[in-house]
Amino acid sequence: MSGAITPKDRNKGVQEFFVGVDVGGTNIKAGVVTSSGRPLSSIVLPTEADKGPEHGLRNIKHAVDEAIEQSPIRMRNITAIGLATPGTLDIPNGILMEPANLPKWRHIPIRKIIADHFEKPTSLQNDGNAAAYGEFWGGAGQGAHTLALWTLGTGVGCGLIVDGKIVEGAHSHGGECGFLYIQMENGRPCATGMKGTLEAYAGAAGFVIRAQEALDAAEDSTLLRRLVNSGSELTPLLIADAATAGDPLALQLIDDSAKFMAYGTANLMHTIDPDVVLFGGNVTFGRNETELGRRFVNRIREEIKQLSFPVPSSNIRIDYASLGGSAGFIGAAGCAWSQFGVEAVARSRHHAS
Repeated sequence: MSGAITPKDRNKGVQEFFVGVDVGGTNIKAGVVTSSGRPLSSIVLPTEADKGPEHGLRNIKHAVDEAIEQSPIRMRNITAIGLATPGTLDIPNGILMEPANLPKWRHIPIRKIIADHFEKPTSLQNDGNAAAYGEFWGGAGQGAHTLALWTLGTGVGCGLIVDGKIVEGAHSHGGECGFLYIQMENGRPCATGMKGTLEAYAGAAGFVIRAQEALDAAEDSTLLRRLVNSGSELTPLLIADAATAGDPLALQLIDDSAKFMAYGTANLMHTIDPDVVLFGGNVTFGRNETELGRRFVNRIREEIKQLSFPVPSSNIRIDYASLGGSAGFIGAAGCAWSQFGVEAVARSRHHAS
């Protein structure tokens, strides 16, 4: 994000407005966001990705229009638009390359299409990176210098902020830390076919596979086994319900997930030395609102003390993200703000002169 600004650069006297759009395989989330990171609207529309990119692009345009319609701001007052999409991307050229959960979308110049349609400057960012920037800009990471956000869903996503800027990497693949290797021999395969990755162990799919293997091997009757035998589908939610009821096998499975995430976090700590690490996504067991969620994050904290150097482990803040499903579109708007806001433009002109 060359020439980008960070939350510390905010000019409190300037109020600008941005549209953030988070494109997922199932839904598009969008909203108008102020230059202080406050959303003024929030809408959700179906992506209908299976109908192809032309139909999906129409839905993205409709989401932008609807986000503005639901806000007190009109299009003429919008400074820029920020897009967040799944990878793979070519961020410098604004191209959506081969996203796994948008299977028919290939090599689409999505940034130019949206910019030309609305006649607004438009930024493009990986969805995990955008969510991390959302937390950094307007969520639980405010005030941080260097931050990592883990998103725990079907897989394990990640976004990294170092010195206030997103880690994009040389090929737009920076921050793909769900594919850190934590098992070198006989590793489990993840959805990509790679073996031994963090995602293979801590993502929802790997979590369920571990649970089924544990049920197959367990000799003692457990609540989790009884639930499955009664016809309930084995899901992270079912495991969490059993753990909340005190089932020892379910609790051990969740404690193991915390251990795996501590492995990944310790690797990041020894790489970028973050002052904040946040956890978001659907597989966070109720976060700080439940005893199970508090147990999960406390287990991560305890494991990290054993895995990392004493100074960073004693100074890091490990907690849950706060923006929930809004992090992606808020972060996308933040990326547009950091690239096209008045301070960013002024700084770019100053450097050019």
